[in-house]
Amino acid sequence: MNKIHSLLTGAVLLALTATVAVAQDAPKKKLYCWNENGRKVCGDALPASAVDSARTEFSAKSGLATARVDRALTPEERVAAAAQAEAARIAAMADEAKARRDIAMAQSYATEADLRRAFQERIAVMDETVKASQLGVEGRRQSLLSLLRKAGEEELNGKPVRGGLSDNIRNQHAELLRQQSILAQQKTERATIDEDLTAALERYNSMKAAEKARAGG
Repeated sequence: MNKIHSLLTGAVLLALTATVAVAQDAPKKKLYCWNENGRKVCGDALPASAVDSARTEFSAKSGLATARVDRALTPEERVAAAAQAEAARIAAMADEAKARRDIAMAQSYATEADLRRAFQERIAVMDETVKASQLGVEGRRQSLLSLLRKAGEEELNGKPVRGGLSDNIRNQHAELLRQQSILAQQKTERATIDEDLTAALERYNSMKAAEKARAGG
């Protein structure tokens, strides 16, 4: 009799344990609130029409808010968000590269004079490049003017402009425009060197001052 009683007691305990485990594993009941056509709607189930809407989730047991879900982004917004994230990534990479350049600059030049000397070398090279391009542009311009004079003389003499001369004029003009574009770009780069030098000196002196402060501390 005692053995049967023990078996029954064990079965009851096992059933209770299983019931508690199922209750613990069961998902917690939620309530949802969202806006629909300008009015607030709440319910214990989220309809398909509200899946992409912004909503607040509440615990059915406590009534307290447990989560806030933003609305799903439109395709245009997703593209814009991805572009913004990519721009932020590129900006972060640029900042890291700048920091590495600053460290290398501080380690490469013992004094401000060394840094200035390095930039003066770049400036001298660019000045020579600009000068050579200016001479090339002027030479091309004079060549084109000479061809145009020949074509004008032929027309004044009542002769048709030879096809070879016309082609040469077009080619010379196109080459002149190309060299002028290169010269303009070189002048821009030359002006940028002065700006780079000013910025480099500011960063260099700032880093050296920080190093001196750390050494003194």
